[in-house]
Amino acid sequence: MISSLRPHCLACDQLRLWRPVESRSFRSADGNIFTIMDKDLERVLAVMNSSWSQGTRESYGAGLLVFHVFCDTWSIPEHERCPVDMRTILTFIASCAGAYAGKTLANYIFSIRAWHVLHGQAWRIEHGELKSALDGVMNQAPTESKCPKREPFMIMYILQIQMHLNLEKPLDAAVFTCLMSSFYSLARLGELTVKSIKTFDPGQHVKWGDAQLDCEDCQGLKASKIHVLHTKTSINSKDIYWAEQSDASDPKAALTNHFTINNPSSNQHLFAWRHPNGIHPLTRGAFLKRVRMIAKQGGCPDLKGHSIRIRGTLEYLLHGVPFDDATAALIGGSERCFWLKVPAGLCPNTYMQLALLLKHRSD
Repeated sequence: MISSLRPHCLACDQLRLWRPVESRSFRSADGNIFTIMDKDLERVLAVMNSSWSQGTRESYGAGLLVFHVFCDTWSIPEHERCPVDMRTILTFIASCAGAYAGKTLANYIFSIRAWHVLHGQAWRIEHGELKSALDGVMNQAPTESKCPKREPFMIMYILQIQMHLNLEKPLDAAVFTCLMSSFYSLARLGELTVKSIKTFDPGQHVKWGDAQLDCEDCQGLKASKIHVLHTKTSINSKDIYWAEQSDASDPKAALTNHFTINNPSSNQHLFAWRHPNGIHPLTRGAFLKRVRMIAKQGGCPDLKGHSIRIRGTLEYLLHGVPFDDATAALIGGSERCFWLKVPAGLCPNTYMQLALLLKHRSD
């Protein structure tokens, strides 16, 4: 239903531009409303909105759209949509049961809550009831919405892939380097690749200038670092690390070979490769297509992108990394997550020590 409160805009802008009947107000301690210009309010909303990454804002925009379609269908008036009550939320969840995956619907609820937070409206939803409703949706989710279990990227599969790649070819050199960097740093694939060739942005994606080999910790031990400008869940940058390995899966040897074959400039994508039509940033699609093709030739199972982090985390666990530290990395915590119980000689403070621990255990 067309409404002046919900102008036509991109999904990533809907949290900010779709207004409830009463948006954020500013009051003094005695309850008086401050005089504030529309442009000042718009600035407040824009600043708060930037706390979510663009991918999150796009996802939340989709959830907000589904919620308003539901409200229009059920003739729920605008003033009952925000702040929303428990009855409306439970009815929304029940109406979606069986049509959406449980995690998808949970994300829709997060989007409604984010909309409330952004526009300064109270979120008066009882957690216990909400959890029970979402748990029930999980059980009623359509079978086709549930992903099959992913086969992990075991070291034996990685070595099989390496044997069937031609590392003197630009694409293969870039793909294998990206694979090993992701595996040993526990980075999300989307943090190291781009969505499409045209979407590469030096201010958003990893570049050759963001990589640094052989950084030393406080004990003089060395690991390599990639500065990631933003993550899937945060607009904040972080450093990811991996250490040199003693077998063919060594990420340092892969990166050195990649730079020799492709020689990207400091401002080009870190895993850019020499295509006949010029330098191309490595896209997620090109990476997965090549890996799956080679995996099939090598007799490996159908491997998925997220499986890299799953097995990488297990690799650290198998080498003695404490469970809480390894899972914190998988979830995507920042450097502050790691205070490792490491062998003597390692400084327990950052991602760097996580990488060094795996090297220490395998030497």
